Amino acid sequence: MQTADFDFSLPPELIAQHPAARRDDSRLLVLQRPAGTLSHRRFPDLVSYLRSGDVLVLNNSRVIPARLRGVNTMWGGKFEILLLEEISTNDWWAMMKPGKRARVGTQIQLGTPNAECGTIFATVTETNSEGHRRLQFTGCENILTQLDVLGEIPLPPYIRRGATISAELEADSQTREDRERYQTVFAQPPGSVAAPTAGLHFTPELLEKIRALGVEICFVTLHVGLGTFAPVKAESLTEHIMHEERFEISDTTAQVVNTAKRESRRIIAVGTTSVRVLESAAGAADPDRSAFQIQAGPGRTQIFIHPPRAFKIVDALVTNFHLPCSTLLMLVSAFAAPGETRGREMILAAYAEAVRAQYRFFSYGDAMLIL
Repeated sequence: MQTADFDFSLPPELIAQHPAARRDDSRLLVLQRPAGTLSHRRFPDLVSYLRSGDVLVLNNSRVIPARLRGVNTMWGGKFEILLLEEISTNDWWAMMKPGKRARVGTQIQLGTPNAECGTIFATVTETNSEGHRRLQFTGCENILTQLDVLGEIPLPPYIRRGATISAELEADSQTREDRERYQTVFAQPPGSVAAPTAGLHFTPELLEKIRALGVEICFVTLHVGLGTFAPVKAESLTEHIMHEERFEISDTTAQVVNTAKRESRRIIAVGTTSVRVLESAAGAADPDRSAFQIQAGPGRTQIFIHPPRAFKIVDALVTNFHLPCSTLLMLVSAFAAPGETRGREMILAAYAEAVRAQYRFFSYGDAMLIL
């Protein structure tokens, strides 16, 4: 299949710039795969599609304030740093702007979002083939503990925020909103530079209603990288190299999922990141029940899910609306018709209906349930 096969037209005004007034105050487009039917609902109506014995799997990774700013200690030039992945304490891979000036040996004095310089420094120690810089931080025991003061939430580029002097107060208010709302209510281990956005719709009250139905809720951790939003540059899907991300599955989650699979109960993934974890961790089939099992523990995945693809673990999916030609759109297209290629047409038709009905798209937008 070609990357261009996953393109679609989206009016810019449908790209959500702010979250809904309430987390669950969003719309839900329900796609019933067997019949190919679509239903327009509200997100709290999700409970009507769940049943006792289902397992709901969410990604509990916490978004870190990964965007830092600083100045070259020698020449005074300004840098923007976007942390990508922790190698060890105070040792990180990062993207930097302007990258050409971030040569090995360059030292940057970090400042707060208000441009106050402090006593924490970053030194470029290495570059890689992707143009990323390896940074060693000094002046603190662990840069992770300083990010709430120094860092900014790294919103996707399609979310615009005021940055002019005349908009300072508005921008500060938006920053406070984003720190709260670009984070799930169940976020735990820090490490993501982008939110697992399908989980943003859930409130503690809604989760309790779901538990009260007899649905088991469990968590996986996948630290979302910027590669999630990276465009597919290759013309053919077979030529695209997927980004790598870290994940972890607890013993408890593995046990819950594996028991449900043996008993033919549904596994409902919340978000494409949860799908990637579960399908990456799928091992051999249980010889007694012919059900696939997942393995507990840490791992890394470069799994690229696109049509045609069969799914071993996931039976239903809660997801947001994704960018044209993105790997996320390709994943949901594969899920719409497992093992076939017609899922692309089903998803693009559903997206066309969402555009017609003025749904809100992308990270802060509305949701979709695929059954």
